[in-house]
Amino acid sequence: MVVLTDEKLKVQPLVDWVRRDEAGAVIVFEGVTRNHHDGRGVVHLEYEAYGGMAEAEMTRILNAAHEQWPDVQIAMAHRVGVVGVGDASVVIAVSAPHRDTAYAASRFSIDSLKASVPIWKKEVYADGSVWKANSEGQGNDG
Repeated sequence: MVVLTDEKLKVQPLVDWVRRDEAGAVIVFEGVTRNHHDGRGVVHLEYEAYGGMAEAEMTRILNAAHEQWPDVQIAMAHRVGVVGVGDASVVIAVSAPHRDTAYAASRFSIDSLKASVPIWKKEVYADGSVWKANSEGQGNDG
């Protein structure tokens, strides 16, 4: 399951989609907007994406994860538009028979998303703003 939306992200539908009887582990990663970055107060983030290409790349990531860990189920959602402090910009839910596999697949998914999905982030501060490529992932959303 891949979702790219301008609406507030809802965790439960993603968890429900990955939950299954053979999975003993269900984990969720939420990347949320912090109220600061590099000593500056953050007002909100703004995301733009190349829609069709972003969704295709997110799907490719899920397929690659499934090749590496065939017994995982993954749902990935990313928000576009304005994301306020405390709100999630990305949610990844993973189920697997065991927690080690779930954690590995989750980490792979978020790291791959940050590195290759065409999504751009504008950090808006009280005193200005700056655009950042999503691969500059040590930024404000996880």
